[in-house]
Amino acid sequence: MTVRDKIENGQVYLGIELGSTRIKAVLTDDTAAPVAGGSHSWENRYENGVWTYSEKDIHDGIAAAYRDLKRDVSEKYGVKLKKLSAMGISAMMHGYLAFDEDDRLLVPFRTWRNTSTAEAAEKLTALFDFNIPQRWSIAHLYQAILNKEPHIPEISHLNTLAGYIHFLLTGKRVLGVGDASGMFPIAHGDYDSSMMERFDLAAKEHGFTQPLSTLLPAVLTAGDEGGILTESGAKLLDPEGDLLPGVPLCPPEGDAGTGMTATNAVLPRTGNVSAGTSVFSMLVLEKPLSSVYTEIDMVTTPDGAPVAMVHCNNCCSELDTWINLFDEFVGLTGGKQSKSDLYDILYKNALKGEADCGGVISYNFLSGEPVAGVDSGRPMYFRTPDSRMSLANFFRSQLYSSFGALRNGMDILFKKENASADNFTGHGGIFKTEGVAQQFLADALDTPVSVMKTAGEGGAWGMALLAAFMVLKNGKSLPEWLDTVFSSMEKTTLSPDPDGVKGFAGYMELYNKGLEAERKLNDVDYNG
Repeated sequence: MTVRDKIENGQVYLGIELGSTRIKAVLTDDTAAPVAGGSHSWENRYENGVWTYSEKDIHDGIAAAYRDLKRDVSEKYGVKLKKLSAMGISAMMHGYLAFDEDDRLLVPFRTWRNTSTAEAAEKLTALFDFNIPQRWSIAHLYQAILNKEPHIPEISHLNTLAGYIHFLLTGKRVLGVGDASGMFPIAHGDYDSSMMERFDLAAKEHGFTQPLSTLLPAVLTAGDEGGILTESGAKLLDPEGDLLPGVPLCPPEGDAGTGMTATNAVLPRTGNVSAGTSVFSMLVLEKPLSSVYTEIDMVTTPDGAPVAMVHCNNCCSELDTWINLFDEFVGLTGGKQSKSDLYDILYKNALKGEADCGGVISYNFLSGEPVAGVDSGRPMYFRTPDSRMSLANFFRSQLYSSFGALRNGMDILFKKENASADNFTGHGGIFKTEGVAQQFLADALDTPVSVMKTAGEGGAWGMALLAAFMVLKNGKSLPEWLDTVFSSMEKTTLSPDPDGVKGFAGYMELYNKGLEAERKLNDVDYNG
């Protein structure tokens, strides 16, 4: 059967992921191969001290990405996309979406990027003896309670971005366990009941009496059915009215879970690194951690296995800014170089730089970076007086910076916890230029790094796989099913280069010494 026939018969699976700068839609067939895609660019706004996206941004964005997917299907196969076997929604994790009993959003969406919940995160970490990062939903809720925000008495439901969109499409308030683990700690496949009791008692002392269990979405596991696309949901996604309702949806997941799925990193000693606006590593653990670390999140795979996550707020945004700067320069010279070619040229030239970047050190902090102890964003670079400033060294430093905070977090797992990883798989746009960021990451982690041909598809493809798994699992577990999917996938693997490992370590020595200066910039009053 041709792909065209599969699309006409509805034997295709859709994954949509809302990332920080792009909403992607990926359509696969029953072989799990991507057959069409669409996207929509968007940007968070910094309004009234909060990083946010408006409800209109969200609604219009998913419709725009789906419209672009429909266009791609029409151009490639000459048919109109009307039917799906299954679909799923993924999005950036954490954050704060609070609704009243009429499903009215009470305050603007507070994304994971906000670092305004330090007091709540510290108190909850002590209360639970479990690390609660600032970006987690429960930290946002507790901070709002501590601040006595006016909307608190009206809260009826909390959700993540993926869970919110899933609710709009199905009317069901459910979450995949991976996404749920970024709202509140998980134990035995559901929210940790003893921690919920402790939270309720602590919140009651501040006048908040509604049990947490009534606020959070129900937890589902990969393979469960999460609901059915309603008529209003189909109209929201496809205002042109071609998409038929009745499509089963798998549980909505976070970008961490779809990253693990898209890289087949769901078994112990496997890991993945997802690099976009933020960067995070996931390592499936063989045993629990011996201590609580504020730099390490404990989350789960989409089927509930324990995962140590190092999440850094900053990755590619500063890189993209430098690319734009060079693009502007090319324009001034009268040159004609595409943006994608500029990425390739500058990335590949970075391979010619010195392994330690010649004493050129960069910080890519456009927003706060808790893993590095930096409260707010101040991009910065410095170089030692005897440094060797060259384009290759400078841009290599920018690429190293994308993994700098991540390296510090991973050092805790490798050096303090003696955790082991056989391999990490990288995915996201930074890996599109072959052999550059992949090699630098292998050197940073001193571990082989693989990149699959589908690296650029990222989490939207991972979400499509989870949708397909729900229908096609045939009694298999998620790891078993993914092994069959990935058995024929093309991938390249790069091992750490000894000189690169030594050079990255030397870079990090200066990087960590210079962090104090980066922190000092937070004390400067720019409005005085």
